[in-house]
Amino acid sequence: MDAGVNEFELIRRFFRGRTGPGVLLGPGDDGALLLPTPGMQLVMTMDTLLSGRHFPEDLPAADIGWRSLAVNLSDLAAMGAEPRWCLLSLSLPQADETWLASFCKGFFALAEQAGITLVGGDMVRGPLSITVQATGEVPAGKALLRSGARPGDRICLAGVPGEAAAGLQCWQAGERSGALVDAFCRPQPQLQLGRRLRGLASACIDISDGLLADLGHVLAESGGLGAGLQLARMPTSAALAGWGSAAQQRAAQLAGGDDYLLLFTVPPVFNLPSQWREIGRVEARKGIRVTDADGQLLTDLPHGWDHFARGDSSHA
Repeated sequence: MDAGVNEFELIRRFFRGRTGPGVLLGPGDDGALLLPTPGMQLVMTMDTLLSGRHFPEDLPAADIGWRSLAVNLSDLAAMGAEPRWCLLSLSLPQADETWLASFCKGFFALAEQAGITLVGGDMVRGPLSITVQATGEVPAGKALLRSGARPGDRICLAGVPGEAAAGLQCWQAGERSGALVDAFCRPQPQLQLGRRLRGLASACIDISDGLLADLGHVLAESGGLGAGLQLARMPTSAALAGWGSAAQQRAAQLAGGDDYLLLFTVPPVFNLPSQWREIGRVEARKGIRVTDADGQLLTDLPHGWDHFARGDSSHA
């Protein structure tokens, strides 16, 4: 850190004095003291974001702050959890108070919206990296899991996949505004939907690595099942329909990451609300098959994100 200000002064200035339900002791001590709600189970998740890999190096600090919390809140949503507390670890190249103030503006705007309280963390000097650990609560035995899908279940979405991937490409092309850019910079975790799916969904996951990749996780965890998807049923938007070629749109919808939408399965007898869209069915036969609007089976499907499969690739 710069000689003019130290780590503890930055923590005091930007992160102390925050409290919320169940917080007996927040930032400032060696650890937080928290009081879980009786009858609830804790859900814990953690994600690390690296500059140039998970977000563009020129992304505004406020958007970085928002995204760093959003990816964790989306994991809580995917398990039907109510957000409660979070920890934040920051690695910063230098003590840039202007950057920190902007980062906090985005981070705490989403924290307030979601009802989650920062209760501690750490700060070090190094390459820009943000790690957030989030804790939520869910009624005992009601957590949504990846492992409950069954053959015949409907595969559903309540949002448009592919917008964030398109938004990232727009950003890389120099665009700094618009619905697609907003979808990438400020993802909206579907917390209310996650809570609604308790007792309804047989399985659930959030789309972070691409629809096909994340659906594959559900099918694997549910006993090695398969799926049939219909591209014509995929939700779209005017913004996505006006971007790129048909092939680019299809790749973004099937394999683009960073959507942070919930992908879930429900039994076939369940009547879907109007805002939910069935895009396919779970099948007993392994593998994911996708058909186009003419019913033709698509070959050479795009792959989702994998940190270690491609050494020179990145989200950003």
